[in-house]
Amino acid sequence: QVQLVESGGGLVQAGGSLRLSCAASGTIFSINAMGWYRQVPGKQRELVATITGSTRTFYPDSVKGRFTISRDNAKNTVYLQMNSLKPEDTAVYYCYGDVSITYAQRHDYWGQGTQVTVSS
Repeated sequence: QVQLVESGGGLVQAGGSLRLSCAASGTIFSINAMGWYRQVPGKQRELVATITGSTRTFYPDSVKGRFTISRDNAKNTVYLQMNSLKPEDTAVYYCYGDVSITYAQRHDYWGQGTQVTVSS
């Protein structure tokens, strides 16, 4: 099995910064795309950032220019640097990994979520 464990959430004032980390462990052959979603109560989970195995990145307009996703393949870890945070960024942030556990088996795995709260 594969586990993804997030860290780095917390409370920050508007305009501040946070850095989230997500480390994958377990039976890992390779990790393809990794990324971050966020969710607030009563709303659908929304994409925040993705990074492919070749380090191509994608951001929605809502975070473009403020958030940066990166990965350390040696550590099976993905990071999300969040700058210029706004109260509307408040949510539970979930990381995911598109993980190959063997040459032929590939699944999506999710972390447990970490709360980010931005005060005005």
